[in-house]
Amino acid sequence: MKTAIYIRVSTASQNEKGQKADIQKWLKGNGITDAKYYVDKESGDNLDRPAFQQLSADIFSGTVKTVIVWKLDRLSRSLQDGINTLCDWLNRGIRLVSVTQQLDFNGTVGKLIASVLFAVAEMEQQTRRERQAVGIAQAKIDGKYRGRQPDTFKANPARARQLRKQGNKLTEIAQSLGISKRSVIRYLQS
Repeated sequence: MKTAIYIRVSTASQNEKGQKADIQKWLKGNGITDAKYYVDKESGDNLDRPAFQQLSADIFSGTVKTVIVWKLDRLSRSLQDGINTLCDWLNRGIRLVSVTQQLDFNGTVGKLIASVLFAVAEMEQQTRRERQAVGIAQAKIDGKYRGRQPDTFKANPARARQLRKQGNKLTEIAQSLGISKRSVIRYLQS
């Protein structure tokens, strides 16, 4: 395997089909038939994501030479993490392509463009958080904010505890239940 596809959606409830469709169209147009998919359903705030960690391990072992993403911000929404990852990969000779942005990030110009795109992704993330905080503050003033209701879960906490007793790792439980690793930790503590 030489080509890896990295897809990330922010939550377990989101669907990656749109990203896959665009990427598959790009693969077909470029004559690539053998590729492995790495899919995370977690925030891009940090790099502690199971599929991303597996992709990084495969890059380190030399089995991946090209990484295809739908959009560069799928790798990271942090300028520092994104740049560090990109520089590490490019120094290893990895080719990184964003299909919707129609960009190949090899070389000095690729690094420059990527740094701007990572900065924009981080800015978008911060702006979204600021708008959300303003909305929550106003809802509290209006008496309409209820926050997350106590004991509401996306999956069954008892099932998470059962899987843990069976010796499953946190990432395995998260993938099995379709939730983030952080949610699994919260379920195990409840």
